[in-house]
Amino acid sequence: MVSIHVDLEELEWRLGSAKYGPVAVHEGDEVIQSAVLSDRRKEGGGLALLSKVSPPPGKVVKIVSVARSDEHVFNLEGGRGTKSGQLVRAASDYTLNTKGQVHSALIGTETLSLVIYRGEPDENISFEVVDATPASEEL
Repeated sequence: MVSIHVDLEELEWRLGSAKYGPVAVHEGDEVIQSAVLSDRRKEGGGLALLSKVSPPPGKVVKIVSVARSDEHVFNLEGGRGTKSGQLVRAASDYTLNTKGQVHSALIGTETLSLVIYRGEPDENISFEVVDATPASEEL
């Protein structure tokens, strides 16, 4: 097989509303997008993509999913946070969600991640844009 090369300047970003429905749109703006880097599932391989989450000011994007295959997530910018939107896992952090694992993310800041699935992508349980909780209420 030949190498796969993708020009990042030419990526086609897919709107999150195509996957998550209207809940992925807040006041007319898409809050999540993805761009496929490679998809080798038909050959028995996996799927690699970039995921961009853009929470509106004062909001947190809450995603709950179950891994249908091992999911590797490497944050390039931003990262996972708390209910108040404060970062707890920042850029350069890595997470592995193993097949069958129910997992969630709270994202309160612009985040770009490289996501690699060993096979099929996650099954999404819920996707919400919620008000950020004041940090004093998190304690």
